[in-house]
Amino acid sequence: MVGKMEIFKENNFLEENMMITLDSNMPDKPQIDYPTQWGFKIIGKDKDALYACIKEVMGEREHLCSSGNSSKGGKFHSYNASCIVESQTQRDELFRCFQDHHDVKMVI
Repeated sequence: MVGKMEIFKENNFLEENMMITLDSNMPDKPQIDYPTQWGFKIIGKDKDALYACIKEVMGEREHLCSSGNSSKGGKFHSYNASCIVESQTQRDELFRCFQDHHDVKMVI
């Protein structure tokens, strides 16, 4: 039993040290190189309205769109939408457009 406890302590020690090492080497924000493919998960109550919202926000921009999950009771639905964004400003603007749309309850 003592052997198992020592291994547990060693593993615990290693995990704690790994977390410290990872945390101390992490930058404040991740470095994102643009242009890049960026995805949004759009959640709302009306599946057809969500699809129309994606088409409206994306406009003529080339994009991918796929149906996501529905809640257990079928009250909420999601779509996954992605496109190439040229900058963080453009990415944030698309996010804001989805977020402000009256048919969208949440954007991730």
